[in-house]
Amino acid sequence: MREYKLVAATQNKNKIKEIMDLLAGQPIQIMGLDDFDPTAVPAEDADTFEENAYLKASFYARILGLPALADDSGLMVEALGGAPGVHSARWAGESATDAEKCELLLKKMEGRKNRRASFVCALVLAVPTGQALTWVGRCDGELTTQPRGFNGFGYDPIFYYPPLKRTFAELTRAEKGEVSHRGLALAEFKSDFEKVLRWLDQFACEIPPAGV
Repeated sequence: MREYKLVAATQNKNKIKEIMDLLAGQPIQIMGLDDFDPTAVPAEDADTFEENAYLKASFYARILGLPALADDSGLMVEALGGAPGVHSARWAGESATDAEKCELLLKKMEGRKNRRASFVCALVLAVPTGQALTWVGRCDGELTTQPRGFNGFGYDPIFYYPPLKRTFAELTRAEKGEVSHRGLALAEFKSDFEKVLRWLDQFACEIPPAGV
């Protein structure tokens, strides 16, 4: 079976590891942006997760000449009108640590009874000619009043997942992969894999196979 190189359009090693784990055994060689020389960075200024993911995937597919898989994800808090939403990564400032992001959000939530929140992930696979496929995963939960757990990243320590009665940061990588927004989006990607291969084959003349 033909094996493709696929660029995971991120420098976040946690995300790359999650993608590698979930796609293990598939005929795709996953590469991260750190495997290439530095390039320009696309603007992520769209209003939706889907649009931002497409901006990244199509940009890197065009620049690198390989199919690119990008995600845009974030936390939507009902009591805050959906914030931080698409601004989740930068909501507390460009250089804010994960701990500072959680601290700011918990401060915004002080005194609020409605603590419902959802993680959303839009996953886009694009080829150099601009065509793309999209998958969306969503995981509903609620915010804790203080961080719990040491696994994961981002807002994981304050996102409580009722079915497992733990925060995302208290789950193992495998447990989180089965229920998380990114895990669900990737699971849909895996279930569509035969379709994805046929779709990639349409652009075989544009996409070099692994090792080229």
